[in-house]
Amino acid sequence: MSFDTIIRGGTVVTAADTFACDVGIRDGKITALGHDLGPATAIIDATDRLVLPGGIDSHVHFAQPSGDGIVMADGFASGTRSAAFGGNTTVLPFCLQEKGQTLREALKHYHSLADGECHVDVAFHLIVTDPTEHVLGQELPALVEDGYTSLKVFMTYEGLALSDRELLETMSVARETGAMLMVHAENFDAIRFLTDRLERAGNTAPRFHATSRPIPVEREATHRAISLSELVDVPIMIVHVSNREAMEEIRRAQQRGLRVMGETCPQYLMLTEKDLDQLNMEGAKYVCSPPPRDVASQQACWEGLQQKVFSVFSSDHCPFRYDDPQGKLAPKGRTSFRWVPNGIPGVATRLPILFSEGVVKGRIDLNSFVAFSATNHAKIYGLYPRKGTIAVGSDADIALWDPKRKVTVRHELIHDGADYTPYEGLEVTGWPVLTMVRGKVVVDDGTLVGSKEHGTYLPRAKPPTGATIP
Repeated sequence: MSFDTIIRGGTVVTAADTFACDVGIRDGKITALGHDLGPATAIIDATDRLVLPGGIDSHVHFAQPSGDGIVMADGFASGTRSAAFGGNTTVLPFCLQEKGQTLREALKHYHSLADGECHVDVAFHLIVTDPTEHVLGQELPALVEDGYTSLKVFMTYEGLALSDRELLETMSVARETGAMLMVHAENFDAIRFLTDRLERAGNTAPRFHATSRPIPVEREATHRAISLSELVDVPIMIVHVSNREAMEEIRRAQQRGLRVMGETCPQYLMLTEKDLDQLNMEGAKYVCSPPPRDVASQQACWEGLQQKVFSVFSSDHCPFRYDDPQGKLAPKGRTSFRWVPNGIPGVATRLPILFSEGVVKGRIDLNSFVAFSATNHAKIYGLYPRKGTIAVGSDADIALWDPKRKVTVRHELIHDGADYTPYEGLEVTGWPVLTMVRGKVVVDDGTLVGSKEHGTYLPRAKPPTGATIP
């Protein structure tokens, strides 16, 4: 048997095993694992390298409507390019249904933005903001059957937040169709109340964004989302958990046998609310929701990973340029933190941060790194075993890692559409030196070599029923 490519001499790591092995690739698939595999058109030397499943980032925002006068920094070309530089081979951005719009209208437009513009593979989550009878009764069930098997609902933000009744109705459809439901859990009314009070007192600097969204706002909404899901008996994923109190709500639900999963992100391991307290408007660079908390909350999020309360580690990449009136420096006259676009870039730094802070520092092992960065995403969102592992028959989506390479994070290494990284100057150990998508090298030692036409859209299976993913 001959191969298109053999990755030779590396250490293969999956969520379950670590072993020395060569990887044979043909027609974009892994077709052999072993030694002395024979001839190949191309040989990639992986000596002293880790051969890992390409990262799957199941929480990114590209080309998303963001309000009047605000433009997201990344479309699909720049966003998937940055993902590839960070060792990712699949990303799942969100298709946002705007008020008055059908889901199919939103999807048609979103596909038009993605077609021919992706360096890595993509699949879409649906954001439901207008759960009309037509959307819930006809469109959503049909779209789930078409492979759009995950959706997201918001408990906050003007124009996005659903009432409890709307949440229950949407959860009911998710249960009936087998779709996976993601929840942004923050209490909208509490945030509005606190924001109004802060502004009346003249407290409008970016640091007060964190004050307007304290831990009880997230804890209460997390508890309420879990309670509503229990009423309907539907699995849910609580996304971007930032603190112990919310994490423990999820753990208690899991201990009671509820199908509740959790996700955390790099900003909740590396940043704190003090980062928002910068001179002038510099703190706006760190405005995201939920906001970064404190050192104790960082430790709690690590515990959530170590104890498998969290199933996935995502970036929540939501990029806006800083020095731009269509970005973090909102249009003139909008001087309060209220108007700063929520979100920070992070798709390229997600894996290096988790590897360096987690694996290298002994907080998690290599197999857990693979599970949190790829395998569990694929299982939960209907892509496994095509994606998320190194196995015969799986797509040849591979990230080659130099586990000892030390890199100081600079924005020029990120290759996104933003004009900063919140992790500027951070030194990490371990770096992806080659990213391969379906057998084609996309990034090789810091150089983009793949085409933006290579990435493809992925219809998905329904997530597995029964127990939550460990």
